[in-house]
Amino acid sequence: MHYPNIVNRVRVLSILLIFIIMLVLPGCAGSQITENSITQRSGPAERRIHLFGEIHGLAAHVNRQLELWEHYYTNYNLRHLFLEMPYFTAEFLNVWMKEEDDDIIEDIFSDLWGTALFTAANLEFFRTIKLEFPETIFHGTDIGHQYLTTGTRFLDYLRQSGKEDSEQFRLTVEAIDQGRRFYVDSGGSHSLRVDMMVENFIREFDSLDNESIMSAFYGAAHASLGNYPAYLGSGVTMASRLRQRYGVIVNTTSLSNQTIQTLVGTPDVLFVGGKEYTATYFGGQNLSARTTGYLSREFWRLENAYDDFKDNPLTGELLPFNNYPMLVETGQVFAVLYVLRDGSDQMMYYRAGGRVWRNIDTTEEFIID
Repeated sequence: MHYPNIVNRVRVLSILLIFIIMLVLPGCAGSQITENSITQRSGPAERRIHLFGEIHGLAAHVNRQLELWEHYYTNYNLRHLFLEMPYFTAEFLNVWMKEEDDDIIEDIFSDLWGTALFTAANLEFFRTIKLEFPETIFHGTDIGHQYLTTGTRFLDYLRQSGKEDSEQFRLTVEAIDQGRRFYVDSGGSHSLRVDMMVENFIREFDSLDNESIMSAFYGAAHASLGNYPAYLGSGVTMASRLRQRYGVIVNTTSLSNQTIQTLVGTPDVLFVGGKEYTATYFGGQNLSARTTGYLSREFWRLENAYDDFKDNPLTGELLPFNNYPMLVETGQVFAVLYVLRDGSDQMMYYRAGGRVWRNIDTTEEFIID
């Protein structure tokens, strides 16, 4: 037997086979695998929903979301930004993105007066997006808040534009109806609102052509996996329901280490007045049967913060010691997150400076400079 000849023939055949394969599949030889080529080949599995949960009104969270949008817009070519705002508000923002003036957004923010979204940081967020990320497309998935103002005005805009038979008109009417159902018919039912938010989110996401999205301005509770706390009905959160539908493509991140579900006594970090403070969480209270304006509130104590805020101007609002779920001592500072009946959040700050009201020790609300 001539084993060397057999080996040589095998080698020759192997080389010929490899050469043929390279001719048939030229893309497999000499090509460089890049992030784009991987994404194109993987198809739908690479689609992502990036959910970020904020504490409404915190400038640090707003600024962080702007940084994240710059990252996804620039590096991953994302263009669709989902907002915890009504459909018609987002659509009006899309119109404004093509306008030369700021009339539309100024009217929108006038309508938001008195809510946690009415902040200079939020307004600057949108103006920066228009200037630096002009291809952004907004999608509103919340119920029809401001349906008597922004909603009605956008409906008039569509009529004047001859779009009464359009999908935009139909969905605007639907969003306005959702607002009426929430505020008028249900008396502010949290579970109803979440049902409609999920439906709206699914509709907007499924309308896209295999594109990834990022969210902005969603409250931490909505963007967390698991259940809402008991005083919000203990139902499955929006993020969890989206995860159930879409699976692992749903990514959730809290912009603070704190979400509405944090365990009592957990140390956290809050940014107040541009400074980072260690904060201890003391749980929440259901206010739905006690006030007409609020559903609930949660309490944090800002550690070693009194000297920083002892001279801040007061609002005149008081919160007695006996309203707190923990012992209060003079020289302490507190952050209290109120959830309004429209589902928005509002952070308020109190200090215990020795004030007595009707023989009751009380804290006083102060303004953050």
